[in-house]
This record gives sequence, structure tokens and C-alpha cells, in this order.
Amino acid sequence: MSARDRVADGLYGLGWSAVKKLPEPAAEALGRTIADTAWKRRGLGVRRLEANLTRVVPDAGPTRLAELSRAGMRSYMRYWMESFRLPTWSAERVRDSVQINDFHQVTEGMAAGRGVILALPHLANWDLAGAWLTRTLDIPFTTVAERLKPESLYDRFVAYRESLGMEVLPHSGGAAFGTLARRLRAGGLVCLVADRDLSASGVEVKYFGETARMPAGPAMLAQQTGALLLPVTLWYGPSPKMYGRVHPPVDVPQTGTRAEKTSSMTQLLADAYATGIAEHPEDWHMLQRLWLSDLDPRHPRGATS
Repeated sequence: MSARDRVADGLYGLGWSAVKKLPEPAAEALGRTIADTAWKRRGLGVRRLEANLTRVVPDAGPTRLAELSRAGMRSYMRYWMESFRLPTWSAERVRDSVQINDFHQVTEGMAAGRGVILALPHLANWDLAGAWLTRTLDIPFTTVAERLKPESLYDRFVAYRESLGMEVLPHSGGAAFGTLARRLRAGGLVCLVADRDLSASGVEVKYFGETARMPAGPAMLAQQTGALLLPVTLWYGPSPKMYGRVHPPVDVPQTGTRAEKTSSMTQLLADAYATGIAEHPEDWHMLQRLWLSDLDPRHPRGATS
């Protein structure tokens, strides 16, 4: 493990061990302080966030854009502070912290014996939404985690999400798709954060007027298994409340090739994500390159900032 990897792993380990022990007001104040310090330093992540937000709010002047990026960094750190503390939250605290509108689409789909795919963008706290599913509604689900470096950091994330009741599969290796398909055919629930392509099979979509790539997985799983595909967007209210919306289903087109169907369905997912992001741009945690026009040709998948 390199020195940089050891530092990264140590910092995340400190967060999980120390932040969860702080009184809540102290943890919230710490998160705001870290966010404001990072925002003032204008590192790569902050500059990338602002560049991304110019697509979402194209008429924002410099003052408005600065306000949005500062609020965005505070929202991003709220996600981390909540995540560090989430394993200590009671079931009642999780229940009272989340309100999801139109969730009946999920329960009705599962009651009908269909598998259900929930596809989300990087908005607010998807881990909190997952804990709400498992601890409030007693609905288990399967998800996929990106392979992080160092491996010990990836292991921390897997252990954290498993502690919340999730089944976590590694993104790499190719076996995840088959396992997800089996869970869906058995009538299970799969949740995927799916607004940034991490593979070579990404689908090009129009996103806020420009071309980006998004994962093909949700659309392909729906086609292969007959599962119900539902976009979900989240947003923060005053702490600790988080809200969400289950959007109308993305149906499999009746005609076209598999590739054409996948492209059409992924575009509909992107449109639903864009609706939620445009309504709550300050809660969009996209600090990486996303649009093809921004990607360095040496890094065609845009995994770095």
C-alpha cells in the first residue's frame, strides 16, 4: 500500500471511529467547517463541481454559482457526517429522517411478484435511503460498490453498507450482473447509483443539453428479467430530514434492437435525474468529470477530476 493510500484509509477510519462519537451539534458544525474550508481553497473538486453546476443552472452568475457550490460542499459533507454516524442511528431515527413520495410504486411492484430496480443519481444521501428501506420497511436489497483503492478502504465501505442491511457486490469482475439478475427474477429489490459510467459499455445520453455517458446496467437488467425500473431522486431538507421521489416507471420499448431499447431507457433515466437535480442542484454530489466534452482523452471514463 502506498503512503497516499495509507493516509486515505487512515482518514476514513478516523472518520468512522471518531465522528460517530461526537455530539450531533458538534458533528454538524465540523462538517460545515470542513466544507467551507474546502470551498474557500477551491481545489479540483470544488472547481469541477462549479463547472458541472454551470450546465445545470446555465443562467447563474458568478455570485449565484459561488452560493450553489458552497451549499453543494456543505451538502456533500452532510452526506459524509451522516454516513459516519448512520450505523449508530436507531431504527426510529432512520424512520423519522426520511420521507419518500410515491413509494407505493415499489411496494406494488414487489407485491405483484416483479423484481424492482431503483436507479438513483448522486443526490443527497443514498445510504440513508438504503437504511430506511432495510431498517424501517424491512426490505432487503442488493447493490453494487465501486472498487476503491486501497483495498482496505473498499472493505470499509462494504462492511459499512452491510452493517445497514445491504447485500453489496463488487462492481468489477463481471459477476455482479448475473447475481443482480437472479435477485430480480426471485422478486427482489436492486438499488443502483447510476448516473456516471464506470465501464466501457456506457450509453451516451443528452444531459442538460450535452452528451454524457451513463451505465447500461439498469436498462439491461430490466430487459433481461422483466423487473420494474424506477428512477428515484433525493434531496435534503433541514437536518436531519431527507426527502425523495419515486418517478414513473421506465418501460421497455415494444420495438427496436436491444441496444436501441437500452439507449432509449437510459435516456429516460437521465431525464428523470435531470428533473431532480435541476430542482435541488445544491444536493448533487458530482465532483468528477461527467460530460464527454470535459473528459481527458487519456482518461476516457472520466474517473478522475
